[in-house]
Amino acid sequence: MLTLGVVLYILATLLVGFFAARKVKNNRDFALAGKNLSLFMATSTVFATWFGSETVLGSSASFVRDGFYGVIEEPFGAAICLILVGAIFAKKLYAMNLTTFGDFFRVRFGVFAEVVSSSVLAYSYVSWVAAQFIALGIVMQTVTGISLEAAILLMAALVALYTTMGGMWAVSLTDTLQTTLIIVGLVTVLLLLVPQAGGWEKIFSKVPASHFSFLPQGKIQWFHYVSLWIVLGFGSIPGQDVFQRVMSSKSGTVAAASSILAGFLYVSIAMIPLFLGLIATGMLTTAELPKDMQHLLPQVILLKTPLFIQIIFFGALLSAILSTASGALLAPSVLVSENLLRKVFPNEKYLLLLSRLSTIGIALWAAHTAYVERHIHDLVMDSSAIGLVALFVPFLVGFFTRCTNATVTVLSMSLGFLVWLFWEKLSLWVQIRAEDFPSAIAGFFASIIPYLFYFIYWLPFSFLRKKEVI
Repeated sequence: MLTLGVVLYILATLLVGFFAARKVKNNRDFALAGKNLSLFMATSTVFATWFGSETVLGSSASFVRDGFYGVIEEPFGAAICLILVGAIFAKKLYAMNLTTFGDFFRVRFGVFAEVVSSSVLAYSYVSWVAAQFIALGIVMQTVTGISLEAAILLMAALVALYTTMGGMWAVSLTDTLQTTLIIVGLVTVLLLLVPQAGGWEKIFSKVPASHFSFLPQGKIQWFHYVSLWIVLGFGSIPGQDVFQRVMSSKSGTVAAASSILAGFLYVSIAMIPLFLGLIATGMLTTAELPKDMQHLLPQVILLKTPLFIQIIFFGALLSAILSTASGALLAPSVLVSENLLRKVFPNEKYLLLLSRLSTIGIALWAAHTAYVERHIHDLVMDSSAIGLVALFVPFLVGFFTRCTNATVTVLSMSLGFLVWLFWEKLSLWVQIRAEDFPSAIAGFFASIIPYLFYFIYWLPFSFLRKKEVI
């Protein structure tokens, strides 16, 4: 019966994709849903796109182990990102009337910066999509008993199919439905499991007070601590998925409000899987606890709840992950088609086809990554770290100043990315322990260096260069 419920839900998602495909007439519909999303739909799609595998499976396991300190990145850093985007950036970006984040770098710094930024940004999404494929595989394996490898392949094909058909329309329509299912499903499960676990007093009596502190026990490694807040909090601001939802709104006001509302909704609903993790550890025996704690919530639901609760939970879990997977897959696909392939195939009539082919290509790449790397948390954090080390500083410069120097911008992207990528080896050369100075922080500071040299050089001699204005 549980398997039947999951299959019916998947079929319903595909039907939405087929329906949405009828609304897609051109690449603007595919990428931005015709810029027609209402406040409710825009808020729903921002929330549902981010509320995925890491929030439900990864963060619940981290919270059980390390408390709030272990989940600073997700959900707190993620919520900060959404609120900052809505409060500071959304209206101005919307007024620029762009399609992708790569377009922003082209407008501000030129085609070279557009190609480099789009390539880096598209690459960063592969690991995030892979994380969602793994999570979907875990759900299908838990429900049906098939191998994890087969489950990953099956769910990757499903996500690729309905995203390829309907684009942003399919993502938005399914996200609106899935947001409701996520909230109703998780609240229902929480209300039914709390009495079964003996009530909140009994649940919290087993948890040390330090579990609810955002500071670690013992000595604080400050660079590591700061990185926990900014990898997602700042690193996801220059993200195509967030940008796409901003630009898909029907107005700048809706774009800003939906992002802020989604941020507060996100951090509120994300508390539920965290506390469900605590409940699960109290209800399961040592023998029943899974070896991989990413399976903790599915395990307690299967062992300790009746069938109708299992259907509700796995429906909500599938909703959360499918919405994130489709949004994460659409983002790099549009970047690749609009900002890279369009340079080679400029004919407008091929653009929608290129976007759909890009979606399939990214899905295959992400599925392969999911086979090689099985840890959801690491994949999600790597994705956000690339945004922080390569794109955040150039984006701020482009957004807040009138600097248009493409060479410095590309140097900033390249240096930040390379230092982040090779930091373990570089840290030995500069005699800094990598664990004391995280790669994300090292890459972030490295991305600042080209701009520091540029502004220090430019300012004293600005009177000699009349053509360039900052």
